[in-house]
Amino acid sequence: MLFRKTAIVLAFALGATIAVPGVAASAAPAGTATEQTSTHHAPASSPAAAGPADVADNPVIIVGGLSGFAFAYSPLAARLDADGFRPFIYELPGLGFGDIPTSARAFADYVDQVRATTGAARVDLVGHSEGGLVARYYLKRLGGTGAVGRYVSLGSPQHGTYVANIIAFLGLGSCAGVVACQQMAIGSDFLANLNAGDDTPGSVSYTTIRTWQDQLVRPVDNAALADGASNVLIQGWCPLRVVGHLGLALDGTTYTVIRQALRDESIHPNCWAV
Repeated sequence: MLFRKTAIVLAFALGATIAVPGVAASAAPAGTATEQTSTHHAPASSPAAAGPADVADNPVIIVGGLSGFAFAYSPLAARLDADGFRPFIYELPGLGFGDIPTSARAFADYVDQVRATTGAARVDLVGHSEGGLVARYYLKRLGGTGAVGRYVSLGSPQHGTYVANIIAFLGLGSCAGVVACQQMAIGSDFLANLNAGDDTPGSVSYTTIRTWQDQLVRPVDNAALADGASNVLIQGWCPLRVVGHLGLALDGTTYTVIRQALRDESIHPNCWAV
């Protein structure tokens, strides 16, 4: 019985890795904490690749989701790199299974490292799934707004997901002890704290991206924010576009929204992007 419970919870948690085409679930590489949690892709050297002025001024930190190994976000980093951005990948400590505020405090240190390394006053954040919650906790509860210019979330359960609640409904207890899963359940104390007050503090530009086909964030509108955020539903622009929860980090149409948000452009997704 214990094995069965564990298998179901791991199926929920590890989906972000095993469902990514061409990416096998494997242990993170050995090394220092920084090596385990980050990957830096050098910016394009050609000025023409940078597009609008100052587009590459802010390094872009991709914040991985629950069980999201850093290499699973390499395709997104490569797209950003090709467009003149300076991407970094942050793999959540313990792959995000633990306490989200604790992950956010570790992330705050990482942001400081990136700023010190690059000399940038601010960074931009792109958080996938739980990564969006970690990044938003950093902004809202850890004073990170002064160090961030733009925040983009991809399928982040900003107001929780019934998928986390249903694990308890199936008789597996409170997420079988997975703390981050408990915190992403609708009505959790963590979300009540995170969502108290202004959703979009500071002068940060907030954008959320969600999809009707999200298998892990239900209802899908729980991935949106209030208080002036730009909330983009992929199918609101591209009704025939099929994008799952995991695909938000790989999908071409979604990437056009990410790029526009990071460039402070009007949002007009390219429905045919690959």
